[in-house]
Amino acid sequence: MALLLTIFTRFKKEVETSDHHKDENLRTHYYKGSFNQIFDSAEKIFKDDADCQITTVSKEHGEIAVEVKKPFPCFLVATIVSVKPLETAVDFNISTDKFSLFGIYPQLTGRISSFYQKLNQQHHNLAVKK
Repeated sequence: MALLLTIFTRFKKEVETSDHHKDENLRTHYYKGSFNQIFDSAEKIFKDDADCQITTVSKEHGEIAVEVKKPFPCFLVATIVSVKPLETAVDFNISTDKFSLFGIYPQLTGRISSFYQKLNQQHHNLAVKK
């Protein structure tokens, strides 16, 4: 049964990070820094990425909507939330309409991981909460 779930997961066209995700790489990441610092860093990451085009920025809601062009067209929403003073959580939701015979899920998760890695280079990543 687990093998069947793994096979079907490969064909999912949406990935959302959360505190309780089974995959540790897709759990909410917490960073040491103020909301403004983390939000500005995330926005800059998307602005500097030639494959990304920011469509909407809502600092009041802590959301950045982005069209990602490569490796295939997809839509990403980054949600940044201040949890405590100098502790800020970052979650991603990425989806696509594209279909692949080999499954699209691994590529979507890879894209999320790359954004987390870029944030990790700029801010201290606190332990992922379990």
